[in-house]
Amino acid sequence: MSYGRVRGAGARELLGVLAMWAVFLAGLTEAQQKVNVLVMYEEENMPAKEGIMAAIKHLESTSSEGVTLGRKDMMAVKQGDDIEVTVNATCDLVDAAIDASEPPHIVLDATTAGIMSETVKSFTRALALPTFSASYGQDGDLREWRDLTPDEENYLVQLMPPGDIIVQAIRDIVRTQNISNAGIIYDETFVMEHKYKSLLQNLPCRHIMTMVEKTEAGLRNQTRRLKDADIVNYFAVGNLDTISKILDAATFNGMFGRKYAWYALSKQREDLECGCENASVVFLRPHSTSEMRGRLQMLEKNYQLVTVPQIDSAFYFDFAVRGIKAASRLAEQGKYADFNFLKCSQFEEGNPPVRAGFDLRSALKTVPADSWASITWGMNGMSYLDITLTIDKFMILRGRTAERKSLGEWEAGMPGTLMFKSGMNLNDFQAVTVYRVTTVQQPPFIMKRMNEDGQEEFYGYCIDLINEIKKIVNFEYEIAEAPDGKFGTMDENHEWNGMIKQLIDKQADIALAPLSVMAERENVVDFTVPYYDLVGITILMKKPKVPTSLFKFLTVLEPEVWVCILFAYGFTSILLYIFDRFSPYSYQNNKDKYKDDDEKREFTLKECLWFCMTSLTPQGGGEAPKNLSGRLVAATWWLFGFIIIASYTANLAAFLTVSRLDTPIESLDDLSNQYKVQYAPMNGTSTMTYFERMAYIEKKFYEIWKDMSLNDSMSDIERAKLAVWDYPVSDKYTKMWQSMQEAGLPGNFEEVLTRVRKSTSSSEGFAYLGDATDIRYLVLTNCDLQMVGEEFSRKPYAIAVQQGSPLKDQFNDAILKLLNQRKLETLKERWWNQNPEKKKCEKDDDQSDGISIENIGGVFIVIFVGIGLACVTLAFEYWWYKHRKGPRVTDSAKVLSVREIEKTEKSNFNTEYNGTNNGFDIAPVGNPW
Repeated sequence: MSYGRVRGAGARELLGVLAMWAVFLAGLTEAQQKVNVLVMYEEENMPAKEGIMAAIKHLESTSSEGVTLGRKDMMAVKQGDDIEVTVNATCDLVDAAIDASEPPHIVLDATTAGIMSETVKSFTRALALPTFSASYGQDGDLREWRDLTPDEENYLVQLMPPGDIIVQAIRDIVRTQNISNAGIIYDETFVMEHKYKSLLQNLPCRHIMTMVEKTEAGLRNQTRRLKDADIVNYFAVGNLDTISKILDAATFNGMFGRKYAWYALSKQREDLECGCENASVVFLRPHSTSEMRGRLQMLEKNYQLVTVPQIDSAFYFDFAVRGIKAASRLAEQGKYADFNFLKCSQFEEGNPPVRAGFDLRSALKTVPADSWASITWGMNGMSYLDITLTIDKFMILRGRTAERKSLGEWEAGMPGTLMFKSGMNLNDFQAVTVYRVTTVQQPPFIMKRMNEDGQEEFYGYCIDLINEIKKIVNFEYEIAEAPDGKFGTMDENHEWNGMIKQLIDKQADIALAPLSVMAERENVVDFTVPYYDLVGITILMKKPKVPTSLFKFLTVLEPEVWVCILFAYGFTSILLYIFDRFSPYSYQNNKDKYKDDDEKREFTLKECLWFCMTSLTPQGGGEAPKNLSGRLVAATWWLFGFIIIASYTANLAAFLTVSRLDTPIESLDDLSNQYKVQYAPMNGTSTMTYFERMAYIEKKFYEIWKDMSLNDSMSDIERAKLAVWDYPVSDKYTKMWQSMQEAGLPGNFEEVLTRVRKSTSSSEGFAYLGDATDIRYLVLTNCDLQMVGEEFSRKPYAIAVQQGSPLKDQFNDAILKLLNQRKLETLKERWWNQNPEKKKCEKDDDQSDGISIENIGGVFIVIFVGIGLACVTLAFEYWWYKHRKGPRVTDSAKVLSVREIEKTEKSNFNTEYNGTNNGFDIAPVGNPW
């Protein structure tokens, strides 16, 4: 800036002579040089004012310090003052000092930060005034002192005040504890505006820094806003009263517990107090050594330096003492002999003054000073007090300190050093990262059950997945179902519902479910890499159940036909018996004629029944009747039986085949080309969105085609190319969407299963369209359902997070690691092939299979019944033979004659065969009974 414009140019020559004369006199009296001081401080910075005044008083009253003070100008600036007014007032002071031959040997800049502080630095740099500054800021934060020349760096020196180096402990805690988010609330005892850029620079930590609200209601709202911003690590920076109010507001908003971590940082050394109900706070404060306490007591006793915080008052005291003593040493060394002090009116922007060889920085480093803390010197923004902070853990219950534990210390530095006692660290006091997870029940991905403690818990594929991710990313989670139980779709007003709405409204951090990645969802949330294969849409239908019957072979013919066959069998048997009984040519009526035939068969009623029965079998009926009339009846029966058997055989094969030839629906096209089976997806699902969008696209294509066809600007040739009889784009999905709306979209899986199971057959009823994984699980756990057709419209499943959330990258890395470790395949195996809910269903009938036992088993029953009847008949025959009545007395003569005949025949038989059998009698065959 040009300060020549501020002051008039009058009497320049006279003032220049006076200035040269003052320098000359100063050179003559170098040994008795008085140190002139210009002090700049902010009006509200009472520790600076009181500390510097106490330092001046100390130097004036203590001859042993070897410093003689001359002119002492004190200028208080106020934040918000007009810059020009401040510059003019400062110029008045400097010009007056030069006019009085008492130019300032050193400027003590105790301004903290802001525009007034920068104005002071611009002023001292322009006039090349040796300046010792205690302003806040690291490298580059002092805008007017950026890009200093080597000479300027030697006489424009900054020392960071305690409040500037102490807050570096926040950076070290964030860095060492890997804190990913932080909320910093500070009061006016700390200057933090410049820290927005530098404090957590290059650290992966999302943070908010805010000045504390003055009112209780305002502070509660402030802490609640930080909580709503998903901040879980908090730093309360200020005096003890401010920290106490912050902790009370946090208690009101329920911001204590394992989910949150609280750190407090103060310049005061007293214990922490608050009205907290149950709070655990890590408190950092200056280490109180005996030397420090003695120094502060001396300052309080001798100079009434009691302005709090005392650490600031003591710092400004030592700061002023060191700066003045350094200027005094330089004066004693004659460094000011050729020093040309310029008045504001003499400043020329194109010809600034140069202070070559003037090294205030070295003097400050080497000057002996009795201070309460040593200094680590570096360039501006890197010079600081070697402060040590104690780290204590306070456990406060119902407003009283229940436990205080010393954890270690922090030594100032950039970076500083955290030193913990044996067995102590901050790991146990870290905020446990707890993410809010929203979900929707969808087996086998998300299911709910009662645990051993009687509480509800979620389990399934997705729960196992996020637990595996948790081991890698290190977090905890709280899971709850979406209020409306929906995945997330957008309505006509562009409003979302379900889990997507939870993420948009920041009511959840993670959406964990079999959530399909869709373009419209990606516009409002972020998806991780897919954790599951591409999943399409398929069809769920009731499995057709073919009715079975052990006597199914009997159902080939109607009952009336069977009755007629039985009647024909009985009638024909009786007719054969009658014809054989009365025909003169039958065997039983003409035995002499047929005595030389090999087969002699008398057709009694029993034989007729047997003949007709065996005639229907491949074995045949045996010897036919001898009489012609009987043979005509037999031939007629054979023809009848041939036709009946052939018809039965053909119809049996056709009957069993046709029962399995019910043409089912096998694809989406089959479903769309019929009208007996209703079909629809579940309301609010991605499947519903797919069909709705496909119908919309067909409508859009139709409108485009219509506009093209009716476009008058087209040439006749182009229009002729579009003149086709058929609409070139199918309206398949438009018709399907209309049919779905007419059928009604089910609202949940219970309704889906109810409607599907009410289907009467595979050609009538209801079919459900949904994600293949959902349908596959229903088929896995239900034997009466089947999945029909191939998958279409495949989409991946992924985890959704809030848009811009750092969880996306963290989860991506974790899922890729799990994929490489083949753990995702293990999860599939566990929840599909090894699922405990998996049902073992009977094998479905296949058209290529043979006739099942359920349909042909009656034949075996017939065999067993026949064998059983034979056994009963055998028993009856045995009983009848053994227990039949003996001969009566009137028949005794006949019995005796028979026995005589048998005896004679037996004797003749033995005589005939004795000679041919070597003298052995051949015994007659005995009665088996």
